[in-house]
Amino acid sequence: MRVLAMDLLAGIWESLGREESNLTTALDLHFCFQIFIGNYYPPCPQPELAMGLPPHSDHGLLTILLQNGVDGLQLKHKGNWVNVKPHPNSFLVNTGDHMEIISNGRYKSVVHRAVVNSKSTRISIANAIGPSLDAVVVPAMELVSDKGTPVAYNGMRYREFIEHQQANPLKDKSVLDRIRL
Repeated sequence: MRVLAMDLLAGIWESLGREESNLTTALDLHFCFQIFIGNYYPPCPQPELAMGLPPHSDHGLLTILLQNGVDGLQLKHKGNWVNVKPHPNSFLVNTGDHMEIISNGRYKSVVHRAVVNSKSTRISIANAIGPSLDAVVVPAMELVSDKGTPVAYNGMRYREFIEHQQANPLKDKSVLDRIRL
């Protein structure tokens, strides 16, 4: 999963016209923070009264998600919730808050939630990749200009960002909104 994530990050960084080594060095990706999350959502007799996981964005750079083929993941798009239909034997990749920060807003973190249903068990396995816990993440200076693209975010140590997110209820992009300029 780490190799896949690093390949995806290299492609994203290249799409921004940057060299991969700059990202690896800036975020200390040789010591990246990686977590594995398993979610189990059993059938719920009254799904309209329950939420599997409230709306939130992920703190890291990328989250790679594997699902068991049961609907339940929703993304917020233009103010509406959109169901994501999982393709068999595929991964879904979400961009996280720190991808939004390092890209100075060119890539946006995805607000998403999980809903439950009354018929089937839903299982998802997520692998989240972030910078080193000690990396101070700021917008890449190459993506900032005096002519219309100012710095969009204050910097913050990744460890502190996670601590703040984990100490507060999940709510959209609440932590990211606090450091947005």
